[in-house]
Amino acid sequence: MSCDRKDLILYAVTDRSWLNGQTLLQQVEDAIKGGATFIQLREKELGSEAFLEEAKVIQQLCRKYEVPFVINDNVDIAEAIGADGVHVGQRDMEAGDVRRRLGPDKIIGVSARTVEQALLAQAHGADYLGVGAVFPTGSKADAKELEHSTLKEICDAVDIPVIAIGGISRDNVTELKGTGICGVAVISAIFAQKDVEAAARDLRIQVEDMLAE
Repeated sequence: MSCDRKDLILYAVTDRSWLNGQTLLQQVEDAIKGGATFIQLREKELGSEAFLEEAKVIQQLCRKYEVPFVINDNVDIAEAIGADGVHVGQRDMEAGDVRRRLGPDKIIGVSARTVEQALLAQAHGADYLGVGAVFPTGSKADAKELEHSTLKEICDAVDIPVIAIGGISRDNVTELKGTGICGVAVISAIFAQKDVEAAARDLRIQVEDMLAE
């Protein structure tokens, strides 16, 4: 599955911290209905069997809506279910090794914070980069805020699509205008909201406005 820039406009990363009586599946469907263009399943605490079963169910949902679906970090599960791809960080399996495992037609995303990391990921076969944290965030304890000038330098340096991640909300997304990104990745801006579908719809409009200017 190829990774088109338009698929990366509103990249939703799951988090079961805010289920509020819903299932993760319900929340993901609401996010997609609202306008999420890409889904990443991120599970840091779930056991491997439960993770695998959950991944299968959410994959079916994403296929129904024709939205790309990748797994965070866990190459084994991505390979086992034939996910569209995987997203890895700097401390995870290197992009070239992931490509050898999953094959040429899978989407590989890599987190980067420097031009050097970005260029290396591109050279090793990454399809897109997630760069941040561009604002203060509570989703990742060790995430340091990245200068927006560095984000622009990374976008200018690589040929593959770049999405911004980290602390992005409807209130600050316009500050990323002109950096060269093709979209944003969010967690709490969608999944921590009372109405997930409405939050996704509102944010999609804000992002598209920011990208169009």
